[in-house]
Amino acid sequence: MNINRLLQFHEDPLVIAWWRSRLGTALAWFTPPRRRTILAVAAVYDGVRRSLREMAKADGLPVPSDWLGLASLVLTLFAMLWLLYRAAVHFRSLPAVVRRHPQLSLHLLYWGSLVVLWLTAPTAGAWRELLLGMAIIFPFLIWRCGYLLLSGQYGRAASTRFADQIIPLWPAFGGSNTPYGKGLDYLSRCEAKTEDELARSQLAGIKLFILGLTWDAAMNLMERSFYGPENAIPRLSQLVVQGAQAPLLASWASLYCELVWQVLRHAAHGHMIIGTLRLFGFNVFRNTYKPLLSESVLEFWNRYYYYFKELMANFFFLPTFTQLGSRLRNWPRLRLFAAVFAAAGVGNMYYHLLQMETFLAQGYVFDAVYTLRSRFFYCFLLAIGIYVSMRRQQGRGSKPLAAGHLARIGRILGVWTFFALIFIWNVKSTAPFLARVEFFLSLFGFA
Repeated sequence: MNINRLLQFHEDPLVIAWWRSRLGTALAWFTPPRRRTILAVAAVYDGVRRSLREMAKADGLPVPSDWLGLASLVLTLFAMLWLLYRAAVHFRSLPAVVRRHPQLSLHLLYWGSLVVLWLTAPTAGAWRELLLGMAIIFPFLIWRCGYLLLSGQYGRAASTRFADQIIPLWPAFGGSNTPYGKGLDYLSRCEAKTEDELARSQLAGIKLFILGLTWDAAMNLMERSFYGPENAIPRLSQLVVQGAQAPLLASWASLYCELVWQVLRHAAHGHMIIGTLRLFGFNVFRNTYKPLLSESVLEFWNRYYYYFKELMANFFFLPTFTQLGSRLRNWPRLRLFAAVFAAAGVGNMYYHLLQMETFLAQGYVFDAVYTLRSRFFYCFLLAIGIYVSMRRQQGRGSKPLAAGHLARIGRILGVWTFFALIFIWNVKSTAPFLARVEFFLSLFGFA
């Protein structure tokens, strides 16, 4: 059998026909409404479980801890999501300022709740415990609610049910603060309507499970081979602490190994999530798709963490690019520059600031920002790299890249080097900012 045909078995008509023959009755029963019902029930369970887990993690704070307080928190969260759903359904009836700025209104609502927490004493009562619990959990929901309001803004939420909307809001299929699969709009566009489409989607999901297990095994192999007891190649997080004292060859080797390890980690985790969605008939795009074969910085950004890139594009890049259309029509490069920095720079930083929810809820905003000081610089470098890559792509137009294996390898190596170097300021480590700078300079013999 041809290797390409084997790798693309989920598209092979013979394999699809075999799958249908084996699971004919099950596929016929597994209709879109039933699949959605299963995911909706699982979403309710996940919402309860996640809320209880987050409160257990924050047991040192004045959050709900008894059964009545926890039940009140869960019910309030679901009520809040239902109200946002109703707002999306009746979007045209909302106040004009909310219709013009739905995302800003959503985030101001969250920050308003934080201000109330900051201005009240921890002993204020059960209502404050409830508000604190919501403030800790809501950053997980805020971007998902953003997609819900975006659906209402474009008039697509009116025909949906809350039971369906709850599926991406509390994703039982997994995910982080980044909504894998985005919102219900995108899921619906990718949903299998026929048994043939469902079979193809499920086979594609099985392929991702196989790939996910393969990349997880590759990670374990790297950890045993390179990061094993003898520490042949130290982890980048260990080396940046040493600053200029880090050994040169080990540092360069660790940079590239860390990049590969991070790609494998994202792929292994994301494939399992997207694979689950595909089993339920949502044949959505995978989160990580061969980023190590990218020939430009922009291509890597699109392939490495697709749903995070989509989040930045939908909520920061496109709104900024659109808003500046009339003001900077004569300065297209400046308009593009501002939009890229709004997404890869400002939006990227804001997203990670919201992940410091415990700091924010307690009023330690400056501590949260200071903790992220190295990532600020990482986002700045990332935005520069993406902008330059976009400008080079625009300048090249439809002209193809230089042909030949060596030219292609050179471009790929350049992308690897760029992302490996800027990750110095993103890797989780106790190293302060200046130590990372010294480490970077030492790679080129300047420290």
